[in-house]
Amino acid sequence: MTENTHKGAGPMPNDTNPSEARVRIRHFSRSLPMSLLRARESVMRHFRASLRRFGITEQQWRVLRALNSQSSLEVTELAEATFLLGPSLSRILKDLDERGLILRRTSASDHRRGIISISPQGMELIERAGVESEAIYSEITRRYGSERLAELQSLLRQLEECLEGPELAG
Repeated sequence: MTENTHKGAGPMPNDTNPSEARVRIRHFSRSLPMSLLRARESVMRHFRASLRRFGITEQQWRVLRALNSQSSLEVTELAEATFLLGPSLSRILKDLDERGLILRRTSASDHRRGIISISPQGMELIERAGVESEAIYSEITRRYGSERLAELQSLLRQLEECLEGPELAG
């Protein structure tokens, strides 16, 4: 074997600069996932103090909000709706249950499936915390503009719909 070839792969590009052979990827600051994370953090920074005053975490708030919008959800549906992994959701549900903020029961048709709903105490918490939450939304809307916010939410929904389905090539 010559120095310009290696086993089964043909000639080796020994005169190529390694940095030229690399794929040029966009700058970290222009990464779509990072841009979305930065925007999320910027938004959530305004909500966290309020949630702490009510003694709940962001994830617990997501669960309570999801349950408040439905009469009840199976645990798997709740995990999908809140983008929480099973083990995390289990811990969150245990805490919310111990605090009387949710109600648990088993499915009548399949006793392996858990059904979760929000309790009257959970609804009362949503109502109290919702006042502050809506005030924060109003301030975000005032700063950013209602039309721009509506457009942003529409664009994000469109991006989500566009990317649903099979994985992108990679």
